[in-house]
Amino acid sequence: MSTILSNNHYLFTSESVSEGHPDKLCDQISDAILDRCLELDPNAHVACETFATTNFVLIGGEIGFQNPDPKLPETIAKEAEGIARKVALSIGYNADEVGLDGAKFEFMNRLHAQSADINQGVVGEGVENKGEQGAGDQGMMFGFACNETPEFMPAPVYYSHQILLKAHELRHSGKIKWLRPDAKSQVTIEYEGNKPVRIDAVVVSHQHDAEVNGETDEAKVHEILKNTIINEVIKPVLEPTGLLDENTKFHINPTGRFVTGGPDGDSGLTGRKIIVDTYGGMGRHGGGAFSGKDPSKVDRSAAYMARYIAKNIVAAGLADRAEVQLAYAIGVAKPVSIMVETFGTEKVEKSKIETAVSKVFDCTPAGIVKTLNLKQPIYSKTAAYGHFGRPEFPWEKTDKIEELKKNI
Repeated sequence: MSTILSNNHYLFTSESVSEGHPDKLCDQISDAILDRCLELDPNAHVACETFATTNFVLIGGEIGFQNPDPKLPETIAKEAEGIARKVALSIGYNADEVGLDGAKFEFMNRLHAQSADINQGVVGEGVENKGEQGAGDQGMMFGFACNETPEFMPAPVYYSHQILLKAHELRHSGKIKWLRPDAKSQVTIEYEGNKPVRIDAVVVSHQHDAEVNGETDEAKVHEILKNTIINEVIKPVLEPTGLLDENTKFHINPTGRFVTGGPDGDSGLTGRKIIVDTYGGMGRHGGGAFSGKDPSKVDRSAAYMARYIAKNIVAAGLADRAEVQLAYAIGVAKPVSIMVETFGTEKVEKSKIETAVSKVFDCTPAGIVKTLNLKQPIYSKTAAYGHFGRPEFPWEKTDKIEELKKNI
């Protein structure tokens, strides 16, 4: 969200949600099942969706093992329920009053085999891609990078994630015992041009126990929670940025009470937090979700590749901001288009950047998987606190800087 203050000053807002948000619970279950499939068969084709509500979790979708071992579908069918329960319990969903009991919820499995029609195009047996891996679907994917944070991420979404990661740390360590798993954050930053100059507002809504530090009075509980969140969660994260000032506004649990949460407070579904997962609205989105999808699905892998390209462009000093679009046809290997947008911040001609990108990066589905080593079971870690700006993931490498410069 953007609000214009003057010709050169504006506000931009992004949000994050915790690993206990119902949608994120579902993303994590879907990606945990994907990871297990990749452990059983690195070439597995997976599109797993999860739905959660009060005392109930459903998984569905398609799985196609390329390994001919006939026991693999039976193995994942037997393990799926245990995977879902393990994820819920690891988040902190261990009692009905918290929002879900990972040991007791009703579970339903509706996973099935992948369509042979889709599979033949992906594995290289389609009309237009004989012998070459094709895209698992049509569509367009975007990647974005900017130089306003060391991680080459937009500041509003990056700091929103960091706030909830701090709360996550304090909750799991037991330092704040009354925090529950479900939470949201939001950061509004004032920009001058493309430069963040101050933090205008911070919003945190965090689920909590009915009794906080021995208090049950709603007003007293809210006051304790507000002071704790500001002083132990928000300020340790944001004060080092130098962007807080005396006019920064803090909105902590604005409704006053957030005891009922998780799937009991609101249903969850895989793939509903695509803006949280990416750039917080700064940079476009093609519409495809990530979680539960194996890397043959360009919704996921090409979005990672587009981020990889954009980040290397900015890290190389070729532009202050870069957005990369990749577009595909189902069953076709080469992208139907590659676009680079630098928003007038380019340091060399944009056409030269686009030419260098086409020479340096292999954007076919097989090329993306090979370049980024995407057949690893690494996806559970991506499913909360954003897929980008985290150095542990291979698409965050900046190892193409010199190669890009050589081709300019």
